[in-house]
Amino acid sequence: MNARTTHTAQPVASNTMQDTSPDYAPARTPHQPVAFHYVQTESFAALLAELGASLVVSTYQANKLLVARVQGPGLSMLVRTFDRPMGIAADARRLAVGTRNQIWTLRNAPDIASQVEPKGMHDACYLPRSAHVTGDIGIHEIAWAGDELWIVSTRFSCLSTLADDYSFVPRWQPPFITALAAEDRCHLNGLAMREGRPAFVTALGETDTPGGWRPGKSQGGILMDIASGQLLARGLSMPHSPRWHEGRLWVLESGTGGVVKVDPATGQRETVVQLPGFTRGWALVGPYAFVGLSKIRPTSAMDGVPIATRRDELKCGVAVVDLRRGISIGLLEFQTAIEEIFDVQLLAGLRFPEVIGFQKETIDHTFVVPPMDG
Repeated sequence: MNARTTHTAQPVASNTMQDTSPDYAPARTPHQPVAFHYVQTESFAALLAELGASLVVSTYQANKLLVARVQGPGLSMLVRTFDRPMGIAADARRLAVGTRNQIWTLRNAPDIASQVEPKGMHDACYLPRSAHVTGDIGIHEIAWAGDELWIVSTRFSCLSTLADDYSFVPRWQPPFITALAAEDRCHLNGLAMREGRPAFVTALGETDTPGGWRPGKSQGGILMDIASGQLLARGLSMPHSPRWHEGRLWVLESGTGGVVKVDPATGQRETVVQLPGFTRGWALVGPYAFVGLSKIRPTSAMDGVPIATRRDELKCGVAVVDLRRGISIGLLEFQTAIEEIFDVQLLAGLRFPEVIGFQKETIDHTFVVPPMDG
């Protein structure tokens, strides 16, 4: 990789988590804000510029949603505050963010974008439009199926959707799960879409007891086909973030730092590249993948997990992988304040979006109103 540029952004308050997988517990008291430093290789910014895109990253550990945007030869980093942001579903029209107790939906208002300072810089502006209160159901990955949002509810070991009268609507559970209970029985965590419909999931165990996945998490992970309920792969080390891309099935094997290609017909798998981080959350476009990397905290219970032997070498940030060659070709590294990433999404066609939040960063008097009849 090539030269790096160093940046300092606004201070970030980070929380201390006990495990790389968040527990379902009351909010922890934030630490005092610390300076947020990040660096990126020239190739990272150059590829985003070439794609005409920006990158959205969630970090539940620091309670932030980050938007990486190309500015000149480097990056401008937008920092927004949410309560334990996890899964992201994003496109040019809308942005959904799963948080501790809610699903936030934001809509792009292009007319407002032109008014955001510095004027003429922004090509999108996402404004909060609704919040659905789910309670702490353990929201992990989320994805749009048309206008319907699908949610991985890790605490209830199910896939769900939303309805006005309910916290959530259970839609699917692994066949080995025998009850709908707030017991995190298998740590269902990842969701892949295929042709606009939910197709594949990952879980950290094939278990049906409260927290039963924990003792075997080092090699107990599974990849499953939703329609048939069949297991496509067993023995994975903490799998996350399955993706169907250009006719192939991919998964991140977080416990090894691996980017893995899986043959859904045979279950045969190939590690395309190993990265210096706990791999979780990624966005794929053409031959490139933007892969989230996390560190492992000293207090994390990671006994037997292969990547734990490399704790001191791990980085936090986003790596760019060329899937054709199986190599990393760029890196955005968070050096302070942020140590764990959950999701990474690409905003195709949007080079410099704005995201408006309610906590600390709110822009006053921002309204979108339809024209009055008559």
